[in-house]
Amino acid sequence: MKPSIYLTSWTALALAFISAASAADSFPVAIRVDAAKPKGELKPIWRFFGADEPNYAYMKDGKKLLAELGELSPKRVYFRTHNLLCSGDGTAGFKWGSTGAYSEDAQGKPIYTWTILDRIFDTYLERGVRPYVQIGFMPKEFSTRPEPYQHNWKPGDNYNRIYTGWTYPPKDYQKWAELAFQWTKHCIEKYGRAEVESWYWEVWNEANIGYWRGTPEEFRKLHDYAIDAVRRALPTAKVGGPDTAGHGGRFTRDFLEHCLRGTNYATGKIGTPIDFVSFHAKGAPTFTNGHVRMGIAAQLRTIDEGFRMITSFPELKSKPIVIGESDPDGCAACSAQVYPQNGYRNGTLYASYTAASFARKHDLAARHGVNLEGALTWAFEFEDQPYFAGFRSLASNGLDKPVLNVFRMFAKMSGRRVEAESDGGVTLDEIIRRGVRDKSDVSALASLERNQLSVFLWHYHDDDLAGPEAQVELALNNLPLANGEATLRHFRIDEEHSNAFTAWKRMGSPPQPSRDQYAQLEKAGQLAALNTADPIRVENGKATVLIKLPRQAVSLLQITW
Repeated sequence: MKPSIYLTSWTALALAFISAASAADSFPVAIRVDAAKPKGELKPIWRFFGADEPNYAYMKDGKKLLAELGELSPKRVYFRTHNLLCSGDGTAGFKWGSTGAYSEDAQGKPIYTWTILDRIFDTYLERGVRPYVQIGFMPKEFSTRPEPYQHNWKPGDNYNRIYTGWTYPPKDYQKWAELAFQWTKHCIEKYGRAEVESWYWEVWNEANIGYWRGTPEEFRKLHDYAIDAVRRALPTAKVGGPDTAGHGGRFTRDFLEHCLRGTNYATGKIGTPIDFVSFHAKGAPTFTNGHVRMGIAAQLRTIDEGFRMITSFPELKSKPIVIGESDPDGCAACSAQVYPQNGYRNGTLYASYTAASFARKHDLAARHGVNLEGALTWAFEFEDQPYFAGFRSLASNGLDKPVLNVFRMFAKMSGRRVEAESDGGVTLDEIIRRGVRDKSDVSALASLERNQLSVFLWHYHDDDLAGPEAQVELALNNLPLANGEATLRHFRIDEEHSNAFTAWKRMGSPPQPSRDQYAQLEKAGQLAALNTADPIRVENGKATVLIKLPRQAVSLLQITW
């Protein structure tokens, strides 16, 4: 039996719905979509990704995953990564990477070596992905405290062990600026001015915490010298920042004040160019009473405050904002095998959290009237690790996790956002205040483009516990088609669909799947459709659809006429 029911008779619909809702293991939800009530453009804020480890990009599974990301929206997907200027030979590690871009000869003269950097960016661009360039971290030759330089952190270690010689200010800001200038110049020569103009350029990462061992003033100086160098090489470069941990509070406020009205350390003039503003927002999962409890409220509160801070500067009201890392927790390399609160990462809880949180990012942007351009998912892959080891990643050993299929759904949506109201949803204010702790959040995001209405639905709860499914009555109103027949396609993520993880568990969790098993798991990891194209009747611009939506499930319905 199909897990979805599509009815056109109101009588049959009512009888079926009453019968279903009376079941002890389900509850009714009414969702109403009004195609005649636009709420502005549905911006593709989902199309940004990133990772600590730059060198995974050109490895076997890294290249495979980048190709899948590029396919979502070719040349519109961006990738941000740390460690692009770190000294080293390109050997990857947890929360580490290097390119050896800068060294010096015996006389202290610069030697620029772009080989590994080019390999990283080539891998992106060949697969339809563009760089969100992070200028950092500090090459060993520049660092005011170079030893120890490379860390060897692993899951379970004290996190502060990562903050070694690459975190310190430069000995010479002019040499730092020249490195940024030469790198930008090289990119223009290799990839062309028009291509590089489409990239984002920012300095460092989370300089308000341990990633930067200098003062806030020294960071602003570091930023000014790098941004001036980029703009000298490419006056039309898209530059911004500061990509703080959280909204950054006083640190961010002082940074923005400096960019708008302060004296530029590099030029001596007033102001530093700022084309976009970036900060980070993370959730806070815990492990309680034997299960994972997500912390969506923490992430949304950070975004809410970040938007409020930015809009307090009139000059920034319309500036694009990129939430440069936007995730359910703070450490992608902290595996669930060591950190039980991260046990959500392989399955449908990560998918439903992503669905619910991204929808609320749109809501918060609308509430504050900001120009939210992107929310960057800091999750990629970890090469040559055990299958489904519980890292925050989009794929494991080349097998796509359910969460990646949420982005495949997002990629199918475009046009104008239209009103979608649910009596089973948790209000934005309630989620910000205390998360989704009582009833489940069953709600929708809808968009309309030409002859297609897309309705994205989720069933989310903070607690990773079993619960009743939702019997959803989806009422579609004021469709552009007054009367006639439309077709409906239903894509689904749940325990049985778009889910390589549960397929792997059903196989007995093989540590090394056979070739045939791997092929089955690859297929299981793709976005699954529950139907081919079912007809639905539209009368007076209205249609109704019934679906069953299990806890932690995500659906995309596309009605075409």
